[in-house]
Amino acid sequence: MPHDAASAPRSRWGLSARTAGDPAPPERIGRWPHWASWSTRTRMIVLVLAIDVLAALVSCGVIVLNARSAVEVEMQAAMTNVELLVSDTIDLAQAGPPAGILQTLNLRIHDLRHVRVTVLDAAGKIITGGLGRVRRDQHASPAWFAALIAPAIREHDLPIVAQGQRIGTARITTQPRDEIDEVWGYALSLSLASLCLSLGLLGALTVAFGRVLAPLTQLSEGLIQLEQQDYTARLEPPASRELAAIAARFNRVAQALSETRAANGRLNRQLLSAQDDERRRTALELHDEFGPCLFALEATAASVVRMAEAEAPPDRDRLKQRAQDIASIVGQVQTQNRDLLNRLRPHALGQVPLPDCLDLLLRDFRRRHAGTRFAGSFEGLARGYGDVTDLTVFRCIQESMTNAVRHGRALNVTVRALDEAVPGTAGARALHLTIRDDGSGIAPEHGLGLGLSGMRERVEALGGTFRLDNAPPGAVVRIMIPLDDERDAETSPIPSA
Repeated sequence: MPHDAASAPRSRWGLSARTAGDPAPPERIGRWPHWASWSTRTRMIVLVLAIDVLAALVSCGVIVLNARSAVEVEMQAAMTNVELLVSDTIDLAQAGPPAGILQTLNLRIHDLRHVRVTVLDAAGKIITGGLGRVRRDQHASPAWFAALIAPAIREHDLPIVAQGQRIGTARITTQPRDEIDEVWGYALSLSLASLCLSLGLLGALTVAFGRVLAPLTQLSEGLIQLEQQDYTARLEPPASRELAAIAARFNRVAQALSETRAANGRLNRQLLSAQDDERRRTALELHDEFGPCLFALEATAASVVRMAEAEAPPDRDRLKQRAQDIASIVGQVQTQNRDLLNRLRPHALGQVPLPDCLDLLLRDFRRRHAGTRFAGSFEGLARGYGDVTDLTVFRCIQESMTNAVRHGRALNVTVRALDEAVPGTAGARALHLTIRDDGSGIAPEHGLGLGLSGMRERVEALGGTFRLDNAPPGAVVRIMIPLDDERDAETSPIPSA
C-alpha cells in the first residue's frame, strides 16, 4: 500500500486514526449551513435543549394561568373573610361609644393578609391607630411577574353602623402582592430544580451520545481505509447489538474485498500465463507445422527452377509431380492455418447458427482424436444468443472435451445443451450445458488449472454457475448461463449483407 498503515496509531476498534492532512468528508449544505456543519452529537444535544426550552415555556404558561386563577380565588376569599371580620367586630362593640368602635375596628383589622382595610369616620377622615406599620412595601417578586399574574385591584366600602346610625366606613382593598410573592418563590424553586435536572440530563446525554456515536466514528475511519484500498481494516464489535451487526457486516465486506482483490491478482497472473502459453503454443505450431511445409515448398520450388534452367527440355511428368506436391503442401498449410485460427477465434461464430458451430467442433474433435467417441445433442438451441454467450458456450465445451481426452483419457464424451425456462420465474430462460465422460475422473488433489479457471471466470462473468464433479466412471461438467436479452442484443454481431 502507498501509505504506512502499520505505523499509524490504532483506535479502540483496531483502525488507524485519520491524519490531519486527510480531507474532511463532504457535508451537505442545505438551508441551514451552520446546522449542516455540526456533528450528530451536537445536533442531538441542541434538539434536547430545544425540547427543554419548549417544555419550560409551556410550564411557565401553565404556571402563570394557574397562578392567576389561584390569586383571584384567594383575593375573593380574603375579601369575604374580611367582611365577616368587620361585621363581627362591629356587633361586639355596639355597647361602646362610636369613636371607640372605630378605634377597635382599626386595631383589629390592622395589616391583614391579602387585603388592606382603611377605617374612615363619618366625615371621611382616616382613623389612625397607635400601632406602627407592619406591612412591608418591598416584595420578592419582580414587577413584570406581578403584572402577569396580578388580578385587577378590587375595592369595596362597607358601612359601619352603630345604634342605628352610620358612624363611618370600612374601605377594603385587595393586595395580591403577598400571594404573588409566594407564587414567585414556588416558581423560582421549581425553575432552579428543573434547571439542575436539565443540566444533569444534558451532561448524561453528552456522555451517552459520545459512547453511542463513537463506533460510528470508527466505522467512518474504516470506510476511509477501504476508500484508500486498505482492505485489512477490521472493526471490533461494540457492546450495542445493532452496531455489532454493522461491524460484522463491515468486516465481511472488507474480507470480501480483500478476497476479490487477491482473486483479481490471481486472475491477472493467470491471464498473463495464458497469453504466454498461447503465444508459446502458437510459436511451436508455426515452427513444427508451418516450418517443414514452408521448407518443403521452398525445396520443391527450387527443384522446379532447376528443371526450368536445365538445357534439356523439362520432363512434363516431373513438373506435374512437383506442381502436385506444391498443391498438397499448400492444402496442408491451409488446413493447419484454419485449425490455428479456429482455436484462436472460431470464425464460424456469428456467421452460422450456434448448433452448427458446435457440430463442427465435435466433427473436428472426431478427426483429431479418432480413438474417442464424441456425441452431442443441441436440439432446441436458438441460432445464437449474442457474441459473448455464444463464445462462452463454444469455449466451455471445447475446453471440457479437451480435458476429458487429455487428462481423463476418456473413450466416450457426451455433450448436451438445452435452452430451458427457469423454474419459479416469469419467462426467464437459461442455457444448461452438460459435458460427461467415462475417463479416470477427478483426483482428490486436483486443482483448478488455467482452463478450468478460465471457464469459471467466463461463466460467472455472465451471472452463471460452473460445477465440476465426479460421475463414475468419469467426470461431469455442469454449466448454467442465464439468458439476458439486453446483453445478448448489445453483443450480437451485425449480420452481413
